[in-house]
Amino acid sequence: MLGYPYGMVRAMLQTSRIAAVVLLIVLAGCASQPPTRRPAPRPDEVRALATKLLPPGTGERAGWAQDIAAAFAALRLDPTAGNLCAAIAVIAQESGFVADPVVPNLGRLARTEIERRAAAHHVPRLAVTAALKLKSPDGRSWGGRIDRARTERELSAIFQELIARVPLGERLFADANPVHTGGPMQVSIAFAESHAGAYPYPRPGSVRDEVFTRRGGLYFGIAHLLDYPARYPRMLYRFADYNAGWYASRNAAFQNAVSRASGIPLALDGDLVAAAGAGPTEVAVRALKLDFSDRQVRRMLEEGRSADFEDGRLWRAVFERADGIAGAPLPRAMVPKIRLESPKITRQLTTAWFAERVDTRYRQCLARAPATAAAR
Repeated sequence: MLGYPYGMVRAMLQTSRIAAVVLLIVLAGCASQPPTRRPAPRPDEVRALATKLLPPGTGERAGWAQDIAAAFAALRLDPTAGNLCAAIAVIAQESGFVADPVVPNLGRLARTEIERRAAAHHVPRLAVTAALKLKSPDGRSWGGRIDRARTERELSAIFQELIARVPLGERLFADANPVHTGGPMQVSIAFAESHAGAYPYPRPGSVRDEVFTRRGGLYFGIAHLLDYPARYPRMLYRFADYNAGWYASRNAAFQNAVSRASGIPLALDGDLVAAAGAGPTEVAVRALKLDFSDRQVRRMLEEGRSADFEDGRLWRAVFERADGIAGAPLPRAMVPKIRLESPKITRQLTTAWFAERVDTRYRQCLARAPATAAAR
């Protein structure tokens, strides 16, 4: 036989078996070890990083950094430079780091909104006018106090007092408080009220009152921005969601796929279900003749505000059809095409405008990050 003598071959085989056993033991040991985890940064490290990331010229830097760090800790969010910069970018865009910013012509805007809401609820204008002429506890009329309000916190407080004190105030004004967002991140008060269960601070007043404080506005604003799972490839889409609602960017991409597959034009607004009846997106999905009943389609579309929607059968079926027609994978996230409407907005602005402005501030913030923090 050519090659090694039999004895040497046998010894080599035994050695190979021993080496294989040793290797398996080593691999088993490695598999049993817990994955390496990055140690959580200390609170002082998070505050220090947040301080460095704040825009130049920010007043009360220590206070802002403290409240940002506290919100991240309470929400158990990873305080990476990217996440901190996302919050900082929204604050800079919404308030310029002023906890309760002055709104130009706020009194006039409030009067206009009161009249609009009164008409929508069929409340006689004379009744509203008479109520606003009544004297408030400080001697001024309610209307006069509203006219002189300079910040949303002040205006909101006036309305809450008016609703409680004026005869028929709750009937006339309970739904007419024109202040729906507030604080340094202009977070929705309705969102704050629905996510107040884990609020970490003592709350002497209402959730609405807390939104107008720096600590409360940051806590609820950061929760709205970051405290939900999303598979977005860019932070830009979270900024769009902040303006349009959770998963609006993902849902706009779904609408785009439905439109591509069905040939039916759709508004890419991220709103999948109409309040009553079948809306445009639902009608277009039904037109695809997928293997779902109308009731199933409706039920699956109603999951559009949850993280699970993109793991569902409807999402997969629509994108499989649309990708095939396009000949390439379509985007799974798109900035919704929504025109912004608010008594405070006097120009034609869109969700895309908002998201891109915030994204610019976000990239400016990342440029201020230390190299070690930017790599996390």
